[in-house]
Amino acid sequence: MSDATLVLRTRDAYAGGSIEIVVWAVPKPVPPSDHGFKYRLVFVRGGERVVGYDNERGKGDHRHVGTAQKPYTFVDVPTLLADFMRDVEASR
Repeated sequence: MSDATLVLRTRDAYAGGSIEIVVWAVPKPVPPSDHGFKYRLVFVRGGERVVGYDNERGKGDHRHVGTAQKPYTFVDVPTLLADFMRDVEASR
């Protein structure tokens, strides 16, 4: 993503696992999303994804909680981070 601007990148140990957050500002939305961000947030424990949020091309904004994949309504980056951490806390 050479035309993207890195907004946030962090990786930290958390609750017996690790959290990785990467958010880019992009000049055009990643279809079918309609906002100017590309993101990947994941909480991994024991080598398995427990919670994940991303907006993959073709799938749009969605979240993974356990084995379930559900649509996600993106509002803004602060709300994305808060929603992700709410799901991480609920999974502890």
